[in-house]
Amino acid sequence: MSQRTKIKALLQSQQTEIDVTVKGWVRAFRSNRFIALNDGSTNNNIQIVVDFENTDPALLKRITVGAALSVEGKLIASLGKGQTVEVVATEIEILGDCDPETYPLQLKNRPSLEFLREKAHLRFRTNTFGAIFRVRNSLAFAVHQFFQERGFVYLHTPIITASDAEGAGETFHVTNFDLDNIPKTDTGEIDFKEDFFGRATNLTVSGQLEGELGAMALSDIYTFGPTFRAENSNTTRHLAEFWMIEPEVAFNDLIDNMDLAEDMLKYVIKYALDKNADDIEFLTQRLTEEEKSKPQNERSEMTLLEKLQFCLTNDFERLTYTEAIDILKESTPNKKKKFVYPIEGWGTDLQSEHERYLVEKHFKKPVILTDYPKEIKAFYMRQNDDGKTVRAMDILFPGIGEIVGGSQREERLDKLEQRMNEMGIPTEELWWYLDTRRFGSCPHAGFGLGFERLVLFVTGMGNIRDVIPFPRFPKNAEF
Repeated sequence: MSQRTKIKALLQSQQTEIDVTVKGWVRAFRSNRFIALNDGSTNNNIQIVVDFENTDPALLKRITVGAALSVEGKLIASLGKGQTVEVVATEIEILGDCDPETYPLQLKNRPSLEFLREKAHLRFRTNTFGAIFRVRNSLAFAVHQFFQERGFVYLHTPIITASDAEGAGETFHVTNFDLDNIPKTDTGEIDFKEDFFGRATNLTVSGQLEGELGAMALSDIYTFGPTFRAENSNTTRHLAEFWMIEPEVAFNDLIDNMDLAEDMLKYVIKYALDKNADDIEFLTQRLTEEEKSKPQNERSEMTLLEKLQFCLTNDFERLTYTEAIDILKESTPNKKKKFVYPIEGWGTDLQSEHERYLVEKHFKKPVILTDYPKEIKAFYMRQNDDGKTVRAMDILFPGIGEIVGGSQREERLDKLEQRMNEMGIPTEELWWYLDTRRFGSCPHAGFGLGFERLVLFVTGMGNIRDVIPFPRFPKNAEF
């Protein structure tokens, strides 16, 4: 195969009157003369000028939307609007035909996002999804770069585990049993001793507990991998398979934890803005057009670009859960019963509408809430001296609510065992986790960031199924 130059590089080229080879897929073909070719390196197409009078009519007929082409020609300065260069073709080869009668992504149809979810194997070829997945790629790279620059160790925590980190029980079971002939004990229960691992196992819901083990020797670690929740939620915010970023840092307290999370979010957002300016500009325009169809009171006060800059230019506001409850209780929406979930008092589990009010209306900046009631938080969070709250923190963003959840971890063995007993979490199954409190325990902290939630925010999309290549949700495991 001859060497090719990516379309993004050609469009940025300062050279003209040079011979080039370009390959990609046809986005449009006008007047039997102008091909809009795209190879996925950018949302922008390069125009191929065809000498149709001296080109085989049979070949011209095969240049259809979606067809894959290899084009050799000369890169010249373009006189047309919207482009600085174009390629005058000297040779065109059809690498792959695309039947216009059956190809589902025709320009004239402008397929909906719902339709494209059913065609997830092809949706990468649209401008919207090309932009989304280039941004996703940059965000993933920036996450690694952020932690690597700070000397963190990337730790691969297990996909198959016997623990349920959150104690929620919403796990996918892993087995190699013949489901038509499952071994049973004398009492009629499933005999997991006969299973592959000799015990009940599941897909991981979090790498946090194992991450803490690494932090207790390596000091600064992070995980970045797939996690799974068998939560029967058919919503725009839930997936059964998603990616989590989970740093754990020995010797950090809650303040250090908040600083790390704020620095990380600002770093990766700035990286995407710098690296994917064209894609984010396109997604900003897409969202602005989409918002026009909404009632005025449901439209965002900020464009996507403004929202991203908003998070970069503002120091995140930090306050306790108790202070937030007081603000929400006295707020106009609460007094006028505009909240779907009214704030009645301390202990209420905050909903997205409350979180967004604090960010978008009250403080007008990202918010970090701390010191939540222990009853609404996980067992491993460090207990405060008041006996009512834990050293938890959530970061709240405009338009999305909670984007990061974390805490200082409970490093005191007696307090941790007591809390596990109160919550009915078997200490004998987590003996290995408790060992880190028995042997050289120290203060430490960490947080979790659902990667798709971050991509959702940076791209301005409204449905989390649109920011992961192949979404997994109830009754759907296509592709």
